[in-house]
Amino acid sequence: MPSPGEISIFTVSASSQCHDGQRGHVVVSGSYGGEYNAFHAGKWGIRGVVLNDAGIGKERAGVRGLDYLDRVGLAAATADCMTCHIADGDHMLAHGRISHVNRAAAALGCLVGQSVRDCAELMKAGTPAKGELPPITGGKRYTIRDVPGEPKVICLDAAPMLEEADAGSIAITGSHAALFRFQPDDVIRPQLHAVFFSDGGVGLDNAGVRRLPELDKRGIPAGAIAAMSAPIGDARGIYQDGVFSHVNATAEALGARPGQRVHDFVESLLVAARKQAAR
Repeated sequence: MPSPGEISIFTVSASSQCHDGQRGHVVVSGSYGGEYNAFHAGKWGIRGVVLNDAGIGKERAGVRGLDYLDRVGLAAATADCMTCHIADGDHMLAHGRISHVNRAAAALGCLVGQSVRDCAELMKAGTPAKGELPPITGGKRYTIRDVPGEPKVICLDAAPMLEEADAGSIAITGSHAALFRFQPDDVIRPQLHAVFFSDGGVGLDNAGVRRLPELDKRGIPAGAIAAMSAPIGDARGIYQDGVFSHVNATAEALGARPGQRVHDFVESLLVAARKQAAR
C-alpha cells in the first residue's frame, strides 16, 4: 500500500480499465454508478471512487453502486452528469460536481455540491474495502430471439461484451451511448444490424449520446433510451420498457423516432428482414 504522501488520484474512462497499480489510491471513473461498475473499481483495493450518476434514472440505477460499496465500507460518490462528461474521468475530475455520496464518503467529509477533485482528495484518507466485495447480478448476455432468416436479437448488459460472432445481430446493450473521452473507439466492433443503449441522462454537451452519429458513418441504426424509462445496465429492461430519447439518422430513415419503444422498433426491423428474405 502507498504511504499517505504517495496516494494519488487516478482517472479512467471506465471502471473496466482499473488495475492492480491503482491499489491503495483513489479512482475517478467515467462509468455510470451502478453495482457492476462499482464492483469493477472496488475489487482492486482502492480507497475511494467517484463515478458518474448517468442522470440517476429509473430505479436509481445510475447511483445504486454507492449503497453496494457501503456494504464493505468503501467511500464512493457520483458526479452530476450535467456538470461533466460521462465516460471521461479526466473531464469529471476537472469539471464535475458531486450529486450523491455514500455513508463512507460522507464520513470523510465528502458532500453533495462539492467539486469532484475536492471529494477525491478527501477520499485519500479512506480505507480499502473491508473483505471481499459481495457478488453482483449484472454483466450478463442473453439471446432473446434466434430464428433462421432473421437477425438474431441479443441483450448485453455492457456493450464491451459484444463479440465478432455478433455481426448481423440486433443488439440491445445496458451501456450508455457515450464515446470514451469524446474520441471514436472500437467498443462496437462487429457490423451489427442495429444497436441500442441508455442515454446516460444525456448530460453535459450531449455526452451520453455521442456514439450515435459515429454509428451513422458505418450505416448502423442506433438509438438511446431515456434513462428514466428503463434502468441503465439492464439490457433486458431496456428492450422491454425503454423509450427512445435519441436516434441516429440511419435509424430515423427506418422509422425510429424519439418517444418510440425499443421493443416496437426491433419488431419493425424483424418484419422488414422477413419481407426481404421472402423476396
